[in-house]
Amino acid sequence: MSEVSTVARPYAKAAFDFALENDQLDKWQEMLQFVTLVIENEQVAGYLKSASSPQQIAEIIIGICEKQLDQYGQNFIRIMAENQRLTVLSSVLKAFIQLRSEYESVKDIEVISATKLSKANETKIATAMEKRLNCKVRIVSKVSKELIAGVIIRYDDIVIDSSSRGQLDRLANELCL
Repeated sequence: MSEVSTVARPYAKAAFDFALENDQLDKWQEMLQFVTLVIENEQVAGYLKSASSPQQIAEIIIGICEKQLDQYGQNFIRIMAENQRLTVLSSVLKAFIQLRSEYESVKDIEVISATKLSKANETKIATAMEKRLNCKVRIVSKVSKELIAGVIIRYDDIVIDSSSRGQLDRLANELCL
């Protein structure tokens, strides 16, 4: 089973990256679901076994799914057929769904500042953290009277300390060396 997921993962990642880049996650998931259902159909599976070449298999599937697949989906099926990987399509779908779930999850990012952050600053921090973490984030703002200026950002077990207190502490450590 691990071999199947190892084979399926690069195809799922390629499909996911393309879909994400083109803002088509829903469309690609629907295409993969439809093609998986078609390939798993007993009559179609029997018909595919009688096909002589990967190109013929791809054309049969594309012919059946013609209205459900755009040109990129058709190319994806051709590549999988050419590499004789259509048997792992259901695992590709599962991996695609998992990648999408991970991407669409929201991480809570704690931002501690000396004063209340403006919406513009929260948006700027959120954008930078989304890019860094490759997922959606939600800013949880806190105000600390102990800070003079700057912010401390915490997520998971990571701390980004850009407060003036943190900078002074780092400077003191450097001078003591």
